[in-house]
Order: sequence, then C-alpha cells, then structure tokens
Amino acid sequence: MGITERREREKENLRQEILDAAREIFVAEGYEALSMRKVAEKIEYSPTTIYLYFKDKTELLREVCEEAFTRLGDAVRDAKETGGSPLEVLRKGLYAYIDFGLSHPHHYEVAFVSPTDKVMKPNDYQYEGSAGQRAFEMLSVSVADCIAAGSIRSGDVATTAQTIWASIHGVTSLLIMHEDFPFVEQKALIESVVETTVKGLST
Repeated sequence: MGITERREREKENLRQEILDAAREIFVAEGYEALSMRKVAEKIEYSPTTIYLYFKDKTELLREVCEEAFTRLGDAVRDAKETGGSPLEVLRKGLYAYIDFGLSHPHHYEVAFVSPTDKVMKPNDYQYEGSAGQRAFEMLSVSVADCIAAGSIRSGDVATTAQTIWASIHGVTSLLIMHEDFPFVEQKALIESVVETTVKGLST
C-alpha cells in the first residue's frame, strides 16, 4: 500500500470514528448535548480536526442519518438478492429490516426514532435523492412486484408500502425502546408481526 492510499484510509477511518462518536452521543444524551467539542473529546482529537470533516453539528447529524439509511438499505438489498418469488423477497426484506434495527440500535434510533425534524431546519435534510428515499423505494418496488405477480391485493403501492413499514417499524422500535416490557419470545413475536402483515395483504 502506497503512502497516498494509506493516508486516504486513515482519513476515512477517522471520519467513521467521528460519525460513530456523534451517533452515540446523540442517542444517549440528545441533540443539545451533541457538540463538536464533545465528539472531539470522545475520540481524543482536537475540535479543529472535527471541523476538517464536518462544518457544523447539523452537517454531522445529517451524515449520521444518511449512514444509517445506507446501512439499512444494504442489509435489505443483500437479503432480497438471495432470490425467490416476489412474496418471498418481500418477506426477506422485512426480516432483514427488523434484524438491522435490533443489531444496530444506535443507527436505528437516529434514523427512525429520534425527532431529528425538531433539531434540523427543513432544508438541512432533503428526503429527495437521500439514502432514506432509496431505502424506502426498495420496499415500494417489492410491493409493486408482489401486486404484479398477484401475491398481494391490488392497491395503491405507496399506501401499501407505508402500511407495511408502519407495522415493521412498530415492532422494531418497541423492541429497542422498551426492553423491560414482558414481550413474548422475540423470534416468535417478530415472525407473528411479519406473517400477520403479509397474510393480511395476500390474495
């Protein structure tokens, strides 16, 4: 590995450290507690170094959200690419979504639970063209494929996709945010939610 490649890798590793630290602080302490100085202290660098990568904490938070959506999209895509009928592909994507949320609770909380709309101005995070939009479009495409194959009832794709997401997000966020609730066995609950949702739409 040459000097240039090594320096680029070091820069990318540091950028990731900054994102990880910001995400953990935001989830644990809230937006008001997040500062460039606190992130710098967490990773033991000077605040000046953080500003070389992100101009302010709004940009930093936006990147944290984008990273979460990108990772989620990758997880769902990987599951769907294993193949199967349109309905099987939809199921795999839903299970992958829940698994991602439970395996990466900090990412999930930042992207879907924390009220980032209250700490960002409307123009600070644009949904159009974002990783969040791309992630949701995968669900919409899967729903459209199922409708075309006659696997689920015909209907408005957007409404159906959002109905499914509401159900899957519900169980994911509840399992993350309410660990002390006496849930039934986790695997059984997840399977019940996914299968009830899919069967409720099936023809």
